[in-house]
Amino acid sequence: MNRGFFTIMAAQFFSSLADNALLIAAIALLSTMNSPAWMTPLLKLFFVLSYVLLAAFVGAFADSLPKGRVMFITNLIKIAGCAMMFVNIHPLAAYAVVGFGAAAYSPAKYGILTELLPPEKLVAANGWIEGLTVVSIILGTVMGGALVNPHISADLLSIDMPFIDTGINTPAEAALTVIMGAYCLAAVFNLRIPDTGARYPHQERNPIRLVADFAGCFTTLWKDKLGQISLAVTTLFWGAGATLQFIMLKWAEQSLNMPLDRAATFQGIFALGIAIGAAAAARFVPLKRSLSVMPLGVIMGFIVMTMTLVHTAWMAYTLLVLVGALSGYFVVPMNALLQHRGHVLLSAGHSIAVQNFNENLSVLTMLMLYSLMVKLNLNINLVIVLFGLFVAGTMYLAMRRHAYNQREHDSLALIGEHKH
Repeated sequence: MNRGFFTIMAAQFFSSLADNALLIAAIALLSTMNSPAWMTPLLKLFFVLSYVLLAAFVGAFADSLPKGRVMFITNLIKIAGCAMMFVNIHPLAAYAVVGFGAAAYSPAKYGILTELLPPEKLVAANGWIEGLTVVSIILGTVMGGALVNPHISADLLSIDMPFIDTGINTPAEAALTVIMGAYCLAAVFNLRIPDTGARYPHQERNPIRLVADFAGCFTTLWKDKLGQISLAVTTLFWGAGATLQFIMLKWAEQSLNMPLDRAATFQGIFALGIAIGAAAAARFVPLKRSLSVMPLGVIMGFIVMTMTLVHTAWMAYTLLVLVGALSGYFVVPMNALLQHRGHVLLSAGHSIAVQNFNENLSVLTMLMLYSLMVKLNLNINLVIVLFGLFVAGTMYLAMRRHAYNQREHDSLALIGEHKH
């Protein structure tokens, strides 16, 4: 891996760290405003919404300028969203702006990998990026929690600049200042990202043509025999992962009688498992064998169901590391395969935009279904069993589809041979 790759990693790390810390700070802001409880999960919804609504436009934007510059501009949008919370704009609106920046940042962040590295290094690069993203999620959540801690915010507020009135007077403002610092650090790294020299044909500006173009890319990727399988699997994975975050909190509270702050550590444990699995996949699974990991998705679905039998914290930790490791091990090769197919069939930015659209639509849909189950007051164990069956069943169908595609491909090859 060259220096440019590590500069991208550093920029991505600090930007993602700030995003995750900001979520915790926004939740704390909502509680100081005495907002109703149903507003808290809406933060995630508003953040993800941009990925779905802007999918047709962000790919073209990512391909219209050098990727480093795109990452710098979109990071500035995140800083603007963070600043909006400073001037008392509602956290939902402000976090939606941060989501807007993140949606435009993503195609550039992944697209530059295909410009910078040869295909055989993509699985390893994805392992690095997924692993580092997971670390930034854990540290960002911890950092956000620490910043809204009354003792730490009091220490931050006690720091005074001689002869300067900073105007930072509340714990929330102190937290936002530190988070803003992380975004600024990411911006510095963005400016250091090398220009790969990759240039794409002139990008369309007309919104109707952009939507039509996006629909064409969407269809191309879903019609591709390898693209459709990897896209289906990663789409399922991200929807399931987002839902599992909320399921874990409720499960810890109801089955293990844990308060929220201890239950939140489960997300870190799960993310640690993903990092282990991602690192192992980067080491052991070459791109051409990426589809061999699919049975792990079915196994993961069944293992999730055993959560209903766990009643001690240590068993819970072990189980979550295992589920996380399985998910990391099977999603990284799928991601790399999808990027490779996208790069071959479309341009880097466009293929990532299609991927983001599908994955975040899946997150929105599955979170809404989960909210409905909670509203219907379903027992958490029943929710876990339904969730596990859904994951295992969908993965099994994806495997059947892949086997069918291969049979079809083999028979077409035979027909071709007979003709010759």
